[in-house]
Amino acid sequence: MQLTLEFGGGLELLCDSVKIHDVNVIPNNEVDKLTMKDLLVWVRTNVIKERPEMFMKEDSVRPGVLVLVNDCDWELSGQLDTPLEEKDVVVFISTLHGG
Repeated sequence: MQLTLEFGGGLELLCDSVKIHDVNVIPNNEVDKLTMKDLLVWVRTNVIKERPEMFMKEDSVRPGVLVLVNDCDWELSGQLDTPLEEKDVVVFISTLHGG
């Protein structure tokens, strides 16, 4: 499944400072459906290069990370159960900044 992943607000530093990733994620379940929970596991393994604990806590993103799926807050679409489709754009933005 072709997806575009975008990291901002400092999260790109965990991905070798690359903000936009065009990726191909293959669902590893029988029904060939991909959810955000599946994607987060894949991102932790394949995209995050350092300090994954700054991105994820247990099986979800850390508090303070805003997640948008096609410009819609994932809290409105089911969070970890949000279904993903071909060519979706998933954005991860850290809302926690030093100041």
